[in-house]
Parts: sequence; structure tokens; C-alpha cells
Amino acid sequence: MQNHASPRHRQKTRNGTDTELRKPESFQLESSEWDSVLPLPKLSFNLAAFIVGLLAFLCFCNSIYGDFVFDDTEAILTNDDLKPDTPWTDLFNNDFWGKKLTKKESHKSYRPFTVLTFRWNYWLSGGYHPMSFHLTNVILHSIVSMLFMHLFSVLFGGIQTDGDGNVIFAAPRASFLCALFFAIHPIHTESVAGVVGRADLLCAVFFYLSLTLYIKACHADLPSHGTRPSYFSVVLVLLSVVCCATAMLFKELGITAIGVCSAYDIIIICKIDPLQVLSPKTRPKEDTDSSERFKADTGSNESRGWISSLVLRQLILCVSAAIMLVYRWFIMGSGAPSFQPVDNPASFADSIVTRTVNYNYIYALNCWLLINPWWLCFDWAMGCVPLIETMSDSRIVAVFLFWIILGRLLWYGATSKECHEKRLLIMSLALLVIPFLPATNLFFRVGFVIAERQLYLPSLGYSMLVTIGLCKLCRKHKQSKQVLRLVLVVFIALNVWRCVIRSHEWTEETLLYKAGVKVCPLNAKVHYNIAKNTADKGNVEEAILEYREAVRLHPEYDQAMNNLANILKDRDQEKEAEKLLNRAVQIRPEFAAAWMNLGIVQAALKKYQLAEISYHNALTHRRKYPDCYFNLGNLYLDQGFHDAALQAWYNATQLKSDHKLSWSNIIALLDNTGQFNEALEAAHKALQYIPHDDGLYFGIANVYGKAGKYAEAEIFYLKALSYKPNSANYHGNLGVLYHRWEKYDKAEIYYKKSLEIDPTSPTMKDNINKLYRKMAKMKPDSGSKVRSDVGSKVKDGKVSN
Repeated sequence: MQNHASPRHRQKTRNGTDTELRKPESFQLESSEWDSVLPLPKLSFNLAAFIVGLLAFLCFCNSIYGDFVFDDTEAILTNDDLKPDTPWTDLFNNDFWGKKLTKKESHKSYRPFTVLTFRWNYWLSGGYHPMSFHLTNVILHSIVSMLFMHLFSVLFGGIQTDGDGNVIFAAPRASFLCALFFAIHPIHTESVAGVVGRADLLCAVFFYLSLTLYIKACHADLPSHGTRPSYFSVVLVLLSVVCCATAMLFKELGITAIGVCSAYDIIIICKIDPLQVLSPKTRPKEDTDSSERFKADTGSNESRGWISSLVLRQLILCVSAAIMLVYRWFIMGSGAPSFQPVDNPASFADSIVTRTVNYNYIYALNCWLLINPWWLCFDWAMGCVPLIETMSDSRIVAVFLFWIILGRLLWYGATSKECHEKRLLIMSLALLVIPFLPATNLFFRVGFVIAERQLYLPSLGYSMLVTIGLCKLCRKHKQSKQVLRLVLVVFIALNVWRCVIRSHEWTEETLLYKAGVKVCPLNAKVHYNIAKNTADKGNVEEAILEYREAVRLHPEYDQAMNNLANILKDRDQEKEAEKLLNRAVQIRPEFAAAWMNLGIVQAALKKYQLAEISYHNALTHRRKYPDCYFNLGNLYLDQGFHDAALQAWYNATQLKSDHKLSWSNIIALLDNTGQFNEALEAAHKALQYIPHDDGLYFGIANVYGKAGKYAEAEIFYLKALSYKPNSANYHGNLGVLYHRWEKYDKAEIYYKKSLEIDPTSPTMKDNINKLYRKMAKMKPDSGSKVRSDVGSKVKDGKVSN
């Protein structure tokens, strides 16, 4: 934030003379003239910042009550790096999703500082409570919006001070309006309402710090008459580079802060015009004098100092960027991430012409989303943006229109009369383009078609362009100021309303996916996510329809085939499930999960040899696969190969020590084969890794019960019930234990508790009848009180006539 009463209002120039950090009078008049035409009140910095922060918060505050949605599941819920028992150093060896960076399936997204904030949220809230995660994001967006208002003030009005050295809130109307446009832009919904978007928010904070420090470094020797600096603060430049590197550890595009710093230095600080080096004949007549002055400046010995200073600053930036890129490449394991054609179809096109046309169409779509943020989707892959493969495709018009508009802006910036507004236009284009460069596919292939989160920083440039355009419009139509004010209010209200609606859609996956299918009905991934979501909620019929639609839209969608096959398998449709899984592994032979599921289906169809081959294929492609070893053990058990089954289950527990299904099967098999001591030994070992699993205590109790150690069995049955008190099975087995132990009163109590929970259990009905017959034989003189099962029936869990 700006310091409005800074005691450091005078600084030493390189020559040792005192000077105030003030823009020239002509500059102040120019910026204040076009700023004053905006139909907004002139506010103090603090009040303007409060309004911007408040609106930024209100636009997205309803997302605070949302769940973890879409990518949040993988980045938060299944990411072990958030848990306290994971060493914090693992954050610097894993990617954003918790996978080792060296693994083939890693996306190489290296954002350890962002994951560290997730870990703090987990610790502060005591677990996976989404409210604290979402609240942090909304607050961060408010802070970022206020910080960027300060940046806009510097860009629009420069660093200005009054006679007492107090920093002035320069260009207050334009800065406030630009920050407002940024704060309430609906394109930010994914970055704010989605927890994973925090990477963009935190990256933006340090992006701001990097650029602000660099601006301050360049102004360290900027005299009051506005000449180009021949001296700068090396310390502040290096601090700017450190902030840039920090931004990069929050999200990769943080490195673009260096590019923006470079552009600011050249365009704003040194006022270098790309055509000033050309002949005056190529310049407009009114700008010939400025061209001659530029040549005079660069030709004098005294003025060469600022050129040397500029070159040195640019060299520091270039070397720093190179070091960051080398470090990033080293961290990735000297290899780029691997993506599938469905992730980014244009980058896999064979023809360079097809790739170029589609890249440019995607750029046009990104610009359209900034202009018209009513057409938003959580995912733009898999058919959402079909490839342009012929020049007769009508969408080619969008590409030409995009370049006509951009080219016109660039031409105006290059050839118009030298002025502050022209430099602002070029700077806004730099802020629009430079942060977007990592998403262009020009330097490396990216794993998406369009990612709305990637537009968080580029929207800074868009907001500046809109503000500059509005200023020109207000100057041209001064008589229509009231109309323009009304239009502006309506525009802001519509954006706020759109933010509220869109952030509500991000509160739960059902709303998000249903909204997505309206925008991208041909997107197979949208239908896949709807199917997965509905299946998790138990709506299997709709899930099947959506999975089939996903496969229809994308016939090689192996993941959809795998999930659909799992549902069909559970519905005893093994034949179709087998066909789907065979097709999935043909499409992607390294798909380990599909190989394992194929083995499960083949085992159910009694195709044991094929099932074993499938399991081994799965283990070939994923060596550390405990679930596959578990299923392989089940296959061996079905065939009576007990030793092989035990070995497979032990392999599963070695890979995952808390694999309770494997431990349960080990204990049960040893128990059933009469190896009671080995079963108890395995059970107690399992308790070391799974100390709170009711099923494990229940299994141990069964072993003790069969071994005749009733007292020990009683302890473990009661322990199991302490974790799961509403289990009819646990109550019933404890009743059986007391029945055998001849503690008939306790047996009756637990039989009745079991029947209260599950009144339809035939086993418990039979057991309690046997108990009553036994009790009747022991007390023949009290037959009037305790009846046998003749003519009796169980009703509502109680025995009655």
C-alpha cells in the first residue's frame, strides 16, 4: 500500500544532490486532465481501497460455504502433503498434487509454497474443513485487489509527492475504477471459489511486490524534471528478483513478473519508443521533435549513463530469469510433463498450419472470456473446443478479428504521438500478454485448452485497457457524462451479479457440472464428471447414461470406460464390463487400474488364467500397487492356493502397512486353516498400523473365540462395539460367544440388541430360539416364564407369542 506520510520524501541523486520524487508538472497535468473526465468521485486512497476490497469480498463470499470441488479433491483431500505426519520437506520434492516430481504421471506443477498454505489451513481448522480454505481465498482476493489499486495508481499517475514529501494518490479515479474492474471480474471465480486457485492469488501478491520494488528501484535517482535514471538501487532490484522467484514457487507464471518489470523499465521509466530509432520521415509530423530529442539524448556523453544503467538492469533481469528457468528444469527432473491428446488437442495436430490456426483461435477465445465472462466452464478439454481443420470453418473469422483488433492497438501504440496515454496503452498490452505467455503453447506444451485461472494476472492488462478506453470515451463525449455514469453503474452491477451467480455454482460439484454442460455440451469430460458425481451419490442409472454419453462423444475415453465397467460389474453385467476394459487397455496399455479391474471381472467369470495375466500386467505398469496384490491374493484363494494368497496379501501390507482388507484376509485365512497362533500374531501386528479399525478387532475376537479363549474374545468384541455400536453382526457374535460361554443372560441381551438393529436376521432368530430351548432345558420348572420356540415368533426384535 502507499505510504501517505513517508518521511523519506527526498533522496540523493547520483551526483549527491537532494531531489524530490516528483513527476514533471506537464506529466501531472496530462494525467490529471484525462483522469478528471471519468464520471466518478475523487476518493482518498484508504476509502477507495476499502470499497475495492469490500466489493471483491462480497462478489465471492458465498463460495465460503462451499465444498471441495473438482481439482480440490486431488489437490486437497487426496494430497498427503497436507497431513502433519508427512515431513514438510516432502513439499519440495512433490508436485502440486502430492506426486513425486520424478514420476512419469506427474504434471510437474511445482508450487510448494501454495501447498504449505493448504497445510496451514489443515492444521488451523483441525482437518479437511472447506470453510477455512475458502475464506482464506476470498480474503486473499480482496487483499490482491487493494494492492493492485496501488499499482494502478503508480502506472496511471506515476510516483508523485507534494511539497512536504507526502505520497499523492495519483490518478485516483482511473486507479480506483481499474482496481474495481479487476476485483469484480467474473473470470476470477475459478481462482477464488476453487481452493486450488490460491496458487494464482498468492502468486499475484508477490507479482505485485516484485513489480513495486522494481519501480521503486528505478525511481531511486529519478530527478524531479523527469529525465531517465542513470542510477538505480541494486538492492531493490535484487529484492524484486527474490519476490519474483517466490511468486514462481506459488505458481509457475510468477516468472513473468520479470518480463513485466523489463517492459515497465523500457516503456515507462526510459520512455523508449520502438520507432524513435527510425528516420523522422516514418514518424508523424507532430512527433518529429521528440524523435530528434531522443537521438540527441542517446548521442550525448552525459545521457549515455541512463543507457548503461538500463542495460545493466535488463542484464540482471535476464540472468535472474535464466537461473530460475534452469532451476525449474532441474526440479522437474530435466523432463517435460507428458499429456494426452485429449488434454490439448491442438498441440498434437500433425500440421503446423493447423496448430497455428487453433492456437490463435484459443487466444481469441481467452480474450472473449475477458470481454464476455458469461460463457464460463470449469473444463474446456475433450471436444469443448473442436479443432479448426479447414479454412472454410466459420470460426476462422474470430482469428482474423482477434489479430485485427490487437494489430490496431499495437499500431496505435507504435505510431501515435508520444504521450503518457500511449505509454499506458503499451504497458497495458504488456500486462495482458506477458503473464499469458506460459499458456500460449509457444515455449512448451500445456495440459489444457483454456484455463480460466490462467487469466487472473492477464486481466490486469484488460482492466487497464477498459479504463483507458473509457477515459477516451468520456473526453470525446463530455456532454454525456450522466449517461456514461449510468452505463458504468449497470456494467459494474452486472459483473457483481455474475460473480455471485458463478461463485454459487462453484459451491458444489453438482451445480458446477450442470453449469458446465450448458456451456460445453460436447465436452466428454463434463459428462464424465457428472457421471462420477451422480455415482458417488448413489444415482447409478444416471451415472451409466452419462458415462455412455462421455464414451460416445470421445470413443477413446479409457477412464470413462473403466468407471462404467466397474458399475456394470457390480450389476452382474460382467460380459459388457470385460469388453469395455479390454478396449480401455488397448487404447492405453499402461493403464494399470484398468488392467486390475479387468482381472477382477475375469476372475468373476472364472477366467482365472486370464485374470492372473491381467493382474501381472497391472503390476508391470505400477509396481507399487497394493490393491492389485490384494485382488491377486483373492484370485489365488478362489483357486485354493493358500500360500500364494497369503504371500500376495503380505505384499500388499508391505507396500501399504494400513491396508486393512489384506490384513483382514490374512487373519481370516489363517484362522480358517487352524493356524490360530499365526492368525493372532498377524492380528496384533496389524493393530500397530490400524489401531482404530473395528473390523480388525472383530476378526481378532473371532480367532480367540474359535480357540476357546472366551475372556480375550470378549475384550475384543467389546472393543469393536465401542467403535461401531450399531453393528447387528457384532452384537450377534458377542451373543454367540456368551452362548458358548454359557453366560445365557448376557447372550440373550446381545441377541436382542442384534435383532433390534436388524429384525429380519434369520441367523439371530435361530440363535435366540436355540438359547431359549437351552434355558428351558436347564429350568424345567419355570416353563411358564420361559417358552420354547414352538408357536413363537419374533416381532420388532422381541420374542412374543
